[in-house]
Parts: sequence; structure tokens; C-alpha cells
Amino acid sequence: MTQIFGDYREGLPSSPEFLIIGFSPSSIPLRQRWRNNGLSADFMADYLMTFFPDDKCDARSTHHQAEVKSSVSYVANELLENAMKFNDERANIPIGIELQLYDSHLVFITTNTIALDRLTPFQDYLERLTSCDPEELYLEQLEKNALDETSSSSGLGFLTMMNDYAAKLGWKLEADGNHAEFVTVSTMVQLPI
Repeated sequence: MTQIFGDYREGLPSSPEFLIIGFSPSSIPLRQRWRNNGLSADFMADYLMTFFPDDKCDARSTHHQAEVKSSVSYVANELLENAMKFNDERANIPIGIELQLYDSHLVFITTNTIALDRLTPFQDYLERLTSCDPEELYLEQLEKNALDETSSSSGLGFLTMMNDYAAKLGWKLEADGNHAEFVTVSTMVQLPI
């Protein structure tokens, strides 16, 4: 079983510049991983900046570099948080994040696993996210968050990427042949630069 939602592009040409980071799902408790997510996202942003020389005499160049760095840090952090939060540790499969650099855009891909019993609600969520207007969904989610003071999740990360960063998002869900009770989730974000 393989299912695609949104703008998930398979067969992209290989990027000569990429970075891949893997995380063991059971090495440290989730609460401690939150700090690592931010550090990893900032590391990815700092790493990427080596490919964008800073021309201190050109204010537009400096501003663009700062925007790209901030965008990379935000997107990577959101992707890592979601992958960590929704990963099923029982699968004991590493969580991964990859960043690929192309001329006009960046591609992020995270991988994690979910249990089959969480698949249908996740598919319903992805169907809604990819078929409805992201601005309307964003406003709807803001209203929902304002009314639900007990919620620990904002639900705004993917919507912010689409609305504020002009990102294209896609997901690939694949059955894991070695672990029949789990599904591998690959989330792709294409970010213009």
C-alpha cells in the first residue's frame, strides 16, 4: 500500500548538496527531544547558509539570507516536532530529516512511523489539509484554538508553512513490509528560495 497526498514529488533529480540527520526514537524521552529539535533545525539553517555568501554591502542580499535562514529553521523545527510527536516508538525505526538544495527551492523530507490504528484519522486530516483552502483552515484552526484552552497542540505548523512561506507540502504513506502493524510517513516540504 502506497498513498500520496498533496504535492509529494517522487523521482526528483539528485541534489549535489544535501544534509541528512537521523534520530533514534528511543534514545531519550520525548520531552528532552524538544530541545534537540530546535538545535537540529538551527544547525540545518546554519549549514545551509554556507551556500549563500553574505554580501555585507548589499542590504537585499543580507535580508534574503536572513529570511532563508529563518524559514529553514522554522520548517525544519516544525517537521521534526511533528515527526517526533506522532512517531510510534514501538516500531524502533529511526526518524529522519533530509534537506536538499536546488537552484530555486529547498526540499525537506522527514520520515517516521505511525501505527495502523492511527492511519485513518491521519488520512482524513491529510485529505482535508490538501483539498481545502489553507487560509480558511488557518483561520478555522485559530478560532478552534481560542475556544479550546486545554489543547496542547496548535495545529498551525503545516498551515503556516503553506500560507506564510509559500511552501508546497506532500505526504507519502507506505506499508512497512517488515512491520505489518506500522506505516511509514514521509512528509515533503518544497520551499522556494
